[in-house]
Amino acid sequence: MPEKDINIKQSDSELMRRICNADKKAFDEIYNRYSRRLMYYFYRMLGNSREVAEDFLQDIFYKIIDKPHLYNPGQPFSTWLFSIANNMCKNEYRRRAVRKNTLSVDNVNSLQADNESVPENQGLAEVIYNELDNLGESHKTVFILRYREGFQLNEISEILNLPEGTIKSRLYYARQMLALRLKKRSELIEF
Repeated sequence: MPEKDINIKQSDSELMRRICNADKKAFDEIYNRYSRRLMYYFYRMLGNSREVAEDFLQDIFYKIIDKPHLYNPGQPFSTWLFSIANNMCKNEYRRRAVRKNTLSVDNVNSLQADNESVPENQGLAEVIYNELDNLGESHKTVFILRYREGFQLNEISEILNLPEGTIKSRLYYARQMLALRLKKRSELIEF
């Protein structure tokens, strides 16, 4: 099928329809729209490793190429895409948990994060996102989806396949835990 020029205003759903018909330009536009957001999401969710995030980014776009027909045009594309990303992260957490259980105690100790003090020039947003790594996966996920990605509660509920009340609760506790950690951190810095 000959590829048409991409109209920047084309919806994600229209682009996905074109991807189903093997339209490379439509895929390129979807990639341009979402690659940075997904890269950041994977980076934060998977231990702040650029290499791991790049691998996951490549995998998710491969899934789009391989099975574009799985997208339901009746739901927002971004919700569908971040649902896939979230499931990929959950699978990685499970894989890591199994792998971690097989490591020796010496190896586990060498894998623990370095909790050195924050450089003075580090911004508040970066401090907050670094503290997120100390929260559990479920709290970190909802916080990033809400405050970094800007999804509404109902969209997060759909992405994570959880009731809105659970999302609200996790956001509340994530904010509370972050506030407590930031307060403790500031007390350590003060003389």
